[in-house]
Amino acid sequence: MLALVALITSIVGFIFACIPGALVVGWILLPISFVLAIVSLFLKGSGKGLGIAGLIISVVGTIVAVIVFFAVVATSFSNAFGDSTVVVEDPAESSQAPAAEEEPVPSEAPAAEAGTRENPVAVGSTISGDKWTIVINSFNPDGTAVVAEANQFNEAAPAGSHYAVVNYTVTYTGADSSYAAEVGVDYVTASGNVVNTYDNFVILTDAVGLDELFTGASATGSAAFVIPDGDAGLLRVTPGILADDIFVRP
Repeated sequence: MLALVALITSIVGFIFACIPGALVVGWILLPISFVLAIVSLFLKGSGKGLGIAGLIISVVGTIVAVIVFFAVVATSFSNAFGDSTVVVEDPAESSQAPAAEEEPVPSEAPAAEAGTRENPVAVGSTISGDKWTIVINSFNPDGTAVVAEANQFNEAAPAGSHYAVVNYTVTYTGADSSYAAEVGVDYVTASGNVVNTYDNFVILTDAVGLDELFTGASATGSAAFVIPDGDAGLLRVTPGILADDIFVRP
């Protein structure tokens, strides 16, 4: 009798372990069936086969439950943070009329994907992730005066470098609300060094980052970088946590 109970409990637990919304029930029933199956094997009388079957199903069910659990966690994590889809729209694309058909041009080597370091997009392009849309409005390669006027305590740039200021707009397109700090805008020098806004503490009158935005809301502001004199680098835009980077030619 105990072996039969163990078998039935293990089967029910196995079924619930395969249902993401009912995992907890499976986690409860499978250990119970495992213990009952073990006990039934040491009792006198018939039913050893049922006990062994219940033991096997409870072990296999536990393995399945672990797999389903991690699959659910991975899916939830991806839904929460997986801004993996990034779309770039060139500002000229929306304003241009459809081009007339032209004669085929001999095939050439395919160009690098738009938004890479080898093929950066232009200022004004719309960069869209799963939850954020960013537009680089302008880039001031000589923003030293802007930084100096913003706050008297801003330090001067080190010798051989100067401040550059980028102005951009972020729009939240996800659910509920989030903070603009999830969006990253950095400067990458021509030699490949990454310059972050926090490398040098600068206070601007229109800094972006602490703004909380609900769906559809936007915020526009600026960020400053200390870059080497004469450098012709790129801006790196990350439209959300874990999103792909898009490079912009200032």
